Amino acid sequence: MILVTGFEPFGGEAVNPSAQVAQALHGRAISGAAVVGAVLPCVFGAANDAMVALLAAHRPRLVLALGQAAGRSALSLERVAINVDDARIPDNAGAQPVDVPVVPGAAAARFSTLPVKAMVAALRDAGIAAELSNSAGTFVCNHVFYGLQHALRRRRSARSGFMHLPLLPAQALRGEPSLPLETMVRGVALALDVAWRTPVDHAVSEGRLD
Repeated sequence: MILVTGFEPFGGEAVNPSAQVAQALHGRAISGAAVVGAVLPCVFGAANDAMVALLAAHRPRLVLALGQAAGRSALSLERVAINVDDARIPDNAGAQPVDVPVVPGAAAARFSTLPVKAMVAALRDAGIAAELSNSAGTFVCNHVFYGLQHALRRRRSARSGFMHLPLLPAQALRGEPSLPLETMVRGVALALDVAWRTPVDHAVSEGRLD
């Protein structure tokens, strides 16, 4: 099966497109695989705990974590997560860590095991704005991305990674870039289909170091 996660709203927002996309895909079938969609708390620590529980409960073969990134105009496939929590704003529990490791003593970075370049190419071919990103930030999105890759580092049968989404039009009150929910749902579904059908060796060759 396929696991897709999003986040609850944060930073004073009433909605989060990542949660809406995960919920929209829940119960669908992609490439014959059942999709489970779940919403994580936007809280350091608790978000990774929730992800680990989902991994244990569902044993997915493919995981795509989603997050909101104001200012981005495209679906952004993240290449790498870094082992640092450094929050510009507090999380939803009021925590604001500064230069704290996600996993003490673990590797400095962990790479996506998804075929990120193939996913970006397929999205662009379908007329959906997409890009490859080399920074997932240092807030809860990167925290979950790193925690996910760390949790699955020895499970070679499972592939995982992270995608940032633009704001929804209703959130873009100051003219920020945005995309309609329908476009994001269609794009994420297409990206998952490409990831499911791409051979493992090709996905690994796109950036995994360990």
